[in-house]
Amino acid sequence: MSETGNSQQPLSGQVALITGASRGIGLAIARSLADQGADVVITARQQEGLDEALSSLPDSAVGVAGKADSAEHQNEVLGIIAERFGRLDMLINNAGINPVYGPLEELSIDAGRKMFDVNVLAGLSWVQQALAAEALDLRGHRGRVVFLSSVTSEIPSANIGFYGITKAAVSHLTRTLAVELGPEIRVNAVSPAVVKTDFARALYEGREEQVAADYPLRRLGTPEDVGRAVAFLVGDGADWITGHVLTTDGGLVTAGGTA
Repeated sequence: MSETGNSQQPLSGQVALITGASRGIGLAIARSLADQGADVVITARQQEGLDEALSSLPDSAVGVAGKADSAEHQNEVLGIIAERFGRLDMLINNAGINPVYGPLEELSIDAGRKMFDVNVLAGLSWVQQALAAEALDLRGHRGRVVFLSSVTSEIPSANIGFYGITKAAVSHLTRTLAVELGPEIRVNAVSPAVVKTDFARALYEGREEQVAADYPLRRLGTPEDVGRAVAFLVGDGADWITGHVLTTDGGLVTAGGTA
C-alpha cells in the first residue's frame, strides 16, 4: 500500500529491489516502478550492464553486481539499501537462468541443480534475508514480494522442460509464502509467455509471426507488458490480492497453446 505517494507517483517514498535487472524484463520492471516514484535498486552479474541500465533510470537508482544465489551478495545489497534508504517496500525476484535446451532424458543433473538453486532457492533466500534485516522493516512497510514465474509452469514446453519445472516450484512458493507472510506482506507472481528478450530469443527468432499466431492477441509479449503487470501487483489496486499467479500471456493458455 502506498504510504506517501500521490495519484501521479503512487510509489513515491518507497524502495524496490529488482534482481536480474540490467536488461530485458528486469529493467522494464525497474523503469515501471521508477515511473511511479519508487527508488529502485537493481542487481545483475556484471557491473558494466548495470551501469548501462542505470543510465535509463533516475539518479537515485543503485546497481550492485553479484550472483543472485550468493548469500554474501544478498547481504551486501540489503546492507546498501539499509544505509542508503533505510527501508525496503518491494522485492521483485526476477533473476533466473535456463542454460540447457533439450529433452529431460538428456538433462545434466548438475545443470538442473544449478537451475533450481538460482530460479527457486535464491528467491526464497532473498525473502528470508530481507525479513531478517530489521533495519529494512519489510513487514512494517506492508511489504510486497513478486516472483517471476512462467507459463511453462502450467503447460509443458518441449526442450525447456526443467525450466518449467523450476517455475512451477516458483508458483507454489509464491502461494505458500502468501499464506505464511500475511497479513503484513503480500506475495504474488507474474507468469509470462514468450517475451521478446535476449533470454527468450531462441524461442521466436526468425519465426515471430508463426509463434505469435497461437496467441489470441497475435503478438508476443514485451518487457514493458511484464513491467506494468508487476507495477499493478505492488500498487494499491492489488491491495486485496495475494497468493496470485498473474498469467500475462496474450491469451495463450486460454487458447490451449503451447509455450
